[in-house]
Amino acid sequence: MTSSAEHTPERPDGPAAVDVGDVPARRGRVRARRAAVMAVPATLVAAGLAVLTAEGALGVQFAISGMPFTVTATELKGKGFAQFGGLDEMAEGSPNAGETGGQVLVVTSVIKDATLTKLCQSVDLGGTNLIIRAGEGAKKVRATDLTTDSTQLSGDAAFTNIEIGNDASKLNKAGPLGKGPIGVFSQQSDTVRIKNLRQTNYATTAGVFKLPGLKLGFSESGC
Repeated sequence: MTSSAEHTPERPDGPAAVDVGDVPARRGRVRARRAAVMAVPATLVAAGLAVLTAEGALGVQFAISGMPFTVTATELKGKGFAQFGGLDEMAEGSPNAGETGGQVLVVTSVIKDATLTKLCQSVDLGGTNLIIRAGEGAKKVRATDLTTDSTQLSGDAAFTNIEIGNDASKLNKAGPLGKGPIGVFSQQSDTVRIKNLRQTNYATTAGVFKLPGLKLGFSESGC
């Protein structure tokens, strides 16, 4: 569906949240796997997302560590937004694989141009957390061709000219990186705005990532 005005989802029960859930153990190789992410209400940032792939449809960006990290921001604004399902894979023999078979089913979000206010990123290293903070002053964090692979995402979201139910291979609002495998359910919009953003991510990439006021350190608690 599309609209010329900004669409702000209703939130009867507080902030929207997406939880992809537990990842089943691998059966066979990646090319033999058929995976699905259940659709969720349109109030969620991953509104309407569902994935049902044919053999080998889901691509892999790089070998992830398998250690999830948390990202928060008081506000994210983006131009050129796309979202679809994906499958991340750990390096063979990774000690973080557990019962997942080394694979993590994720929601891939792509933003052509993004700004984030008061960015915080933390990863639990076991007893301590590595924390990165940026964009806490007048200058905001800026990124181009920003992609995130998430298993959980929450916030108060608004989109303009949103389209839900596209074939991921036909997406065109977020540039070349904003296209997914053929036959995969997806969504895209001209713009996205998320207040009180919180993500659990396994991978992030960007063409350019500017972090004004960067601070890195360790803390007992994460973001």
